[in-house]
Amino acid sequence: MTRRTVRLAHVLSSTALAAGALLATAACAQEDGRDAGAAGISASPAAARQQTESPTGSPTGSPTGSPTGTLTESGAETALITAADIEDDWTQVKDTEAENWHDGLLIGKVDVSDFLSAKTDAADCQRLMDSLFDDDLLGKPSGANALRGFTEDDSRLLYQVAAYDRTDVQDSLNWMAELPQECDQFTMTENGEKRTVQVTESSLPSVGDAREGLRVTVRGPVDGTDATLTLDVAAVRVGDNAITVTAGGLDGDEDDSVRSAVQLGTQRLQDVLAGRSPAASPSQFD
Repeated sequence: MTRRTVRLAHVLSSTALAAGALLATAACAQEDGRDAGAAGISASPAAARQQTESPTGSPTGSPTGSPTGTLTESGAETALITAADIEDDWTQVKDTEAENWHDGLLIGKVDVSDFLSAKTDAADCQRLMDSLFDDDLLGKPSGANALRGFTEDDSRLLYQVAAYDRTDVQDSLNWMAELPQECDQFTMTENGEKRTVQVTESSLPSVGDAREGLRVTVRGPVDGTDATLTLDVAAVRVGDNAITVTAGGLDGDEDDSVRSAVQLGTQRLQDVLAGRSPAASPSQFD
């Protein structure tokens, strides 16, 4: 299916808007004689990786480094969070449904005239909007990957676990760190309608080897109806792997749920990579 066909298939109608349609690390060895294969990893003798730094020079690494197992398809599935791992009353949906989540408000051509460094910044902002629509914020995985979707009223939450090339995934996080400055506010146009986009930084728990959080707000008319889409976006690197979370909707703020998903989801991925079975989901959200 071509990109244009996908876009046309998912442009939101006013009826869909009314329904709220939108998108939707830590031991380094096996413990207690547990079989790493049972947790969905293959063991690696490599030592824990050193901490990395953010573009501003501030430490972003985990104090104990990353587990060094290789993520498998079954491991990626095991590392996915459940509804009990996130705040509020989320309901898990079928994977096939989550795979097809796209939001028409994210479609549009970025207005280059909004930028002083037009060729560079406008391209980065266009990349952001396209990657949010396509659910590939960190680029295409180089290995195992899995996703899970949840709904709550008119909001959706999409959670992904995947293996990437180490350099590529860190480059993507560095790119995300610059977006609140480069894409602070800009305009997109789709079918003659203008939409205003704002991008701000959001804080995340100090987990994983590196992490970035964003809030993206899109305001504009759809079929004559004014709408505001608010997305909270997070990405956390754990060695050569990463989790990404995108949550929000027309009702707005999903920051607490994203923080919970990041906190507990990173630990689940760390456990899988270390050859351990992830702990049971917490009961305090039940």
